[in-house]
Amino acid sequence: MSRFVVATIKPWNIAAFERRRSQYPGEWHLIERPDELNVGALEQVDPRFVFFPHWSWVVPREILERWECVCFHMTDLPFGRGGSPLQNLIVRGHSETVLTALRMTEELDAGPVYLKTRLNLDGSASEIYGRAADLVFDLIGKIVADQPTPKPQQGEVVSFERRKPEDSRLPQRGSLEQLFDHIRMLDAETYPTAFIDSGDYRLEFENAKLDDGVLRAQVAVRIRTDESKTQKG
Repeated sequence: MSRFVVATIKPWNIAAFERRRSQYPGEWHLIERPDELNVGALEQVDPRFVFFPHWSWVVPREILERWECVCFHMTDLPFGRGGSPLQNLIVRGHSETVLTALRMTEELDAGPVYLKTRLNLDGSASEIYGRAADLVFDLIGKIVADQPTPKPQQGEVVSFERRKPEDSRLPQRGSLEQLFDHIRMLDAETYPTAFIDSGDYRLEFENAKLDDGVLRAQVAVRIRTDESKTQKG
């Protein structure tokens, strides 16, 4: 029986794994923590593929060389290599993107491509990531069934810079549409929420709606921490 591993840290991918695993043949294993991903653990399973719907740590070379590791990136690679792809896309005005399944290499987002599928960028980050998770498992199903040979990336390389927590601060200028995009693109569990600071308080924004020229959002007010007081701005 073929065995497969899914390594991910995001709740929407974990939920999709639990929903979809029974639809695919073989034996499936889930890794949710970096200390669980090591050569010894993978040797016990000896997976045909190791899938990484979202992983925030460097995968050791020995793992990349011994097992076929597949990751997923929310851009039409080689456009958009690098961090924070969803936020970088929305900031640039994109309403749609391509989800790319590629073989992991030591060079970030540079490996050959198995498959691509289109992804709509409407809604909050949470909604987008939820849709992406289902598409990821559609791609996983196709890779398991067809075992395609990945092909080298074609086209001009365009790189994105990973966003920092300070980048979540609300902009001081721009249209209401831009402000709406700023709030919604950060509105997902585990991501730094859009915010502004006022004296001792930090105001955090989520569930934004833009209607008839009026932007409404839920606001949570917290006492600023020492760390947030040292941030620029």
